[in-house]
Parts: sequence; structure tokens; C-alpha cells
Amino acid sequence: MTKLNKKDLNKNLHKAKINKEDEYYTQLTDIEKELKHYKKHFKDKIIYCNCDDPRVSNFFHYFSYNFEKLGLKKLITTCFQNNNMDLFTQGNSKQAIYLEYYGDKNGNSIPDIQEIGVNYLEGDGDFRSEESIELLKQADIVVTNPPFSLFREYIAQLIEYDKKFIIIGNQNAATTKETFSLIKENKIWLGNRSGDMEFKVPNHYQARETRYREDETGQKWRSLGNICWYTNLDIAKRHEDLILYKLYKNEEYPTYENYNAINIDKVAEIPIDYGGVMGVPVTFLSKYNPEQFEIVGQTHSGDSSKEVELLRTNDKKRHRGIINGKQKYARILIRNKKL
Repeated sequence: MTKLNKKDLNKNLHKAKINKEDEYYTQLTDIEKELKHYKKHFKDKIIYCNCDDPRVSNFFHYFSYNFEKLGLKKLITTCFQNNNMDLFTQGNSKQAIYLEYYGDKNGNSIPDIQEIGVNYLEGDGDFRSEESIELLKQADIVVTNPPFSLFREYIAQLIEYDKKFIIIGNQNAATTKETFSLIKENKIWLGNRSGDMEFKVPNHYQARETRYREDETGQKWRSLGNICWYTNLDIAKRHEDLILYKLYKNEEYPTYENYNAINIDKVAEIPIDYGGVMGVPVTFLSKYNPEQFEIVGQTHSGDSSKEVELLRTNDKKRHRGIINGKQKYARILIRNKKL
């Protein structure tokens, strides 16, 4: 596959939002690599995967095959009505379903079909439906890959119902007003892994020139950049200090023309001895330790918080930070709490 810059990496995500191409099936290896960091949270819990095709969901596969090892209480899976439900419905795909699994009953350590409870829904299985919300209320932890185009609405629902969660999203979603506010208030944060991720997509999705392939079976795959996990479950990484090594030099860290803050182009270049406000790339959020840094705000017109207003030095330039007359990419405004 052709390697593209960060701007191009996210182009497919924006197109998906416009076209509502939201069926991106997560690989089992990506799920395993992330969820191994949360095992202590799963014991005696009801797990709900509410955006997961019951035939091809690797989230259902992961939790059903590891049910006893994780000590789960119950697993529930629902998804929006589609044509991939024949395995569980004997060809009747006119109704959406939800699955319930209480663990292995016959001792073969495999989630057999006869051990999986199949229940029909009256509606279409949309996560916003009353039926899905009733299932959500039962859950302790929600784990899934929600529709990218509905991410803000999806995460707002989780917060409304006070649910713990581990979900996949675009890292740029962290800069939206609603999501960023939750991150700033330390109500949600990024998980362990972020970056490029490759997803299975349905056969009816159109082929693309880049970030796309078909394997030997004809299965279509798309790769998306800046993908990350969002959670509100505590993880060890969240308490690890970012190692700093550079010393502050005025000539290396220019001050924005419209913010009383210095610009930093790479997270690795955050100075060890600067106590003022710094504008850092959005990728900083994957390394953010709230015991080491304070998030003050972000540099664009959508952030009208009191803290950011006090930093602005030019009321007519209420947008991204400007250096030498040119706008920089969006920056997260932070302060070192240990200085």
C-alpha cells in the first residue's frame, strides 16, 4: 500500500462520514493488543457490544472465547439490522437480533451456537433505539467500534448513562468541542494504542486507489490513519510520565502571534524546564498523564473557554496559532504541573 502523509491518511474517514460508510470491522489482533491492558476491569462484569454484526464481530469472538478466563458475568451483542445474520437466524434476516452469552455449558471451551441466546428485536437494532438503550442499562462496560460518522452522538450516550467503555474512534474526534471537553475534564482519555489500523469492509464498498486492498479470498480491506481507543477505565499508561529531555531556548520555541503560548511541533520536543503554556500536536493526547500536565484548551475558534480567552492576544484572530503569519495545525494547549 502507498504510504501517505497525515492529511491523506484521514481523507478516507471524512469520505466515510459523508457517504455514511460506517461498517469497519476490527481485526482480532487489534482487539487483543488493546484489551489485554484492561483484564482486571472485566471480572464479574456484563459486557455490551452494541455495534457488532453477530456473524463477523471479533469483539464477540474475543469475549466469548475468553469468557471464563476474564471471569465475565454476561456478554450481550447487538448491531444495526443487516443481511449478515443468517448464521443465527436460519436465513430470517428481516428482524434485528441481540445475542446473550453466559459462558461455556458443555465443557468444550467453545461458544457453541446452542449456548448463545438469540433474541429478536422489534426495531432495527440501532444503538439509539429504546430496545438497545434498555440493554445498555444492563451493561457494566461497553466495548465496540461505533460508527465513525456518529461518534459524538455515540459517546454522548455513554456519558449520559454513566457507562464505562473502551471504544475505537478517529483521534481527530478528540478535538471536537464535546469530546475535547470530556478529555479536558479527565472524564475520558485515550487508550494504549493509536495510529494506523486496517479494517475489513463489506463487499459492496467501492475500491479505492490508496489505503485499500483485496486479499486472496476477495475480502476488501481499508486502512485508516490516526485511529485510537477511547476509554474511561483506568490504565497504567495514564500514570506514566512522558520522558522530557530538551531544554527551553527562546529561539527554538516561538510564541504564537495570537496566543500567549509557545509552539511545539513534536511531542518529543516538549521542554523539560518550561512552566508556561505550550501548544502541542494532538498526538500528545495518547501520552497524556494528568499528574504531569494540565490541559488548558486548544487553538481554534471552537474553544471559547475562559482559560483560552485569557491566552488570546489578538481578538480578531480567534483561530489556530499563528507563527510568522501562517497558521499552524491545531494544537492542544498544555502546562507542566510540576514546574
